Amino acid sequence: MLGLFSLLALIALFLETAIPHLVPAHVLIPNLIVILVVDLGLRYHGALGALMAFAMGYATDAFSGIHLGVNSFLMTLLFLLTYEMSRRLLVTNALVGSVLVFFGVIMTALGGLWLGSGTEVLSESGPMLPWLLAQAAITAIIAPFVFALVAQCRRAIGLPARFARE
Repeated sequence: MLGLFSLLALIALFLETAIPHLVPAHVLIPNLIVILVVDLGLRYHGALGALMAFAMGYATDAFSGIHLGVNSFLMTLLFLLTYEMSRRLLVTNALVGSVLVFFGVIMTALGGLWLGSGTEVLSESGPMLPWLLAQAAITAIIAPFVFALVAQCRRAIGLPARFARE
């Protein structure tokens, strides 16, 4: 699991940092790291999943250039929230994952803005909300396809679909 999600996170970070130079509309770029963290929270319940979420957030911090630790905290928090939701719900499917991804994109964007710049910047974030909602919707739409791709990769290397709950 560690190797698979490390490779997928590196590919996601490469795509998220290389594509903005090719596509003028940054809103069209989905947040693939949030999708991977939600997948971890839905299917991998344990310390290794939380550690992977933290590492993906830290790598995002290193690539994006914002304050180190902001995305690490937010991705770990998103993992924990997703983990709790998956424990409380009777079914965790792609639709539930997409809804969690939608709200995860909004939470990480606004949380990063708040933690990186302070509370006064949130009151001025009104003009960016339509773009944020569009990015969250695009990310939620492609989330089931990424979940399926991750599941195929897991099966290809022989990992179980879901590790046992602790």
